[in-house]
Formats: sequence, C-alpha cells, structure tokens
Amino acid sequence: MALPAPAADRTAIVTGASSGIGAEIARELARRGHGVTLVARREGPLAELATELADRHGVRAEVVTADLTDPDARLAIATALDDRGLAASILVNNAGLSTTGPVHTSTPEAEIRMIRTDVEAVAHLCSLFLPGMVERRSGAILNVASTAAFQPLPGQAGYAASKAFVLSYSHALRGELASLGVSVTVLCPGPVETGFAEAAGFTNEEAEGALPKFMWVAAPAVARQAVDALAAGKPVIIPGAANRVSAATAYLSPRRLLVPILAKMHPALRPSR
Repeated sequence: MALPAPAADRTAIVTGASSGIGAEIARELARRGHGVTLVARREGPLAELATELADRHGVRAEVVTADLTDPDARLAIATALDDRGLAASILVNNAGLSTTGPVHTSTPEAEIRMIRTDVEAVAHLCSLFLPGMVERRSGAILNVASTAAFQPLPGQAGYAASKAFVLSYSHALRGELASLGVSVTVLCPGPVETGFAEAAGFTNEEAEGALPKFMWVAAPAVARQAVDALAAGKPVIIPGAANRVSAATAYLSPRRLLVPILAKMHPALRPSR
C-alpha cells in the first residue's frame, strides 16, 4: 500500500482544510485512522473540523493557521510539527485559488497571490517535508491540480498554467521517488460543488452554464476517490467519467483550434459580463 500506516507520532498535513475538498480529504484520512494537521488561514472552521474529527474518529487533530503566500508561515508549519514531536507521513497540497478575467485587466497583486499559493507553496512544502519521508522510506504526497491543467484556459490563464505546473511537477517527483518508498499522486478534479467558483468570481449560474451538470462531482466523492488513488499508488486521479473524457480531449486537441473555442465559452470573457 502506498498510504503509510497511521502512527501516534505521524500526521497527515492537509492545506486548504477549512472547507471544500480539503475538509473532505481530512475527513477521509481521519476515517481511515490518520491523525491530521489542518492548515488554512481561518482558525474558526479549522477548529470546528478538528473537534469533529477527534470526536467522531478518535484521532489526533491539530490546527495550524497559515497564509501560504508567506514563506515564513510555511516554515512555521514544519516548526509546529517539530514542537509537537510529529513527523509528516502524508502531505496533501490542496490549498488553491483562482483569478478570473483577461490578464490585461487583472490586479497584479491578486495574480501573484494566486501563483504563490498554487505553485510556490506546493514546491516549498514538498521540499520541506520530502527529506523526512525519504529518510524514513515511507510517505505519500497528494497534490491537487485540476482538469484545467490539461489545456490553456483563457479567462483563467494563470490558474490553468499553475495547475499545469502542479501536474508536471507531480509526475517528475514520482519519477524521482519511485525507489525511495514515497508515493506521489496528483488529483485533477473537474467542477466540484465547494464554493470555489464563487470565490473565483463566478455566479452559480455562470459556472453551471459553462460546465454541464453531469460533469459536477460532489466533494466527498472527490475526496474518497483521491485517497483511494493515493492508497493504491496511482499517478493521476480524475473523478468523473465525463471529466476524464474532457481532459483527454483537451490534452490531445490542437491548441489553435481549442483555445479560441475556450475563449468564447469562458464566462469571464463574455462581453455582457
């Protein structure tokens, strides 16, 4: 099994655990007996989830508040675990955000914040916690990308490019770690009912209009499939048959044909918006 066994001095770090897929992955790991370290900016939702997991599953669950755009805050996660005598056996890089709209009308600070969260934090946390996993020859990493990773996405140019980085980076890590006892899986969900679209600036109607209802997958199902894939040592998991077909089609389509179509379809690029 690629998923390390639970142990009293081991923990599963889950970033972006205050809601959505991150919270559901934490629930799935706790259900399987793993102690969890819940990381996000908002302490209140993390504390509520930690109490829920401890009460329901009898696991250790602690909270580390961190703004993952800040390198010092990311370092503080490792320090907090050291102070508690814990080692990371599982790392779930789930925290992520998106901007929307054309780049020429973007807010530079928001674009950089997105890249620091979606790209820089993933690389930094992997580099922080992989050495211990390799030394113990035991560990598992789940990096959360998106089906957006398989094609350029006008209207969310930086987001799709960031997730393409996560996908490529995860494949490369997997190659490096193949004989070292550490597994890497990348989760590429399509549309998920988590509130992510609203945070990115879409209305529910816009999000559902751009992506048909049959492509949407519930967050608990995404989390369950992601942890199953991690346990099985799979390289990539794309929840939902329609999303797997869509990702494969986008990946194989000529960019000169695909990109104009995507630009016309994206809600953030519609003239009436």
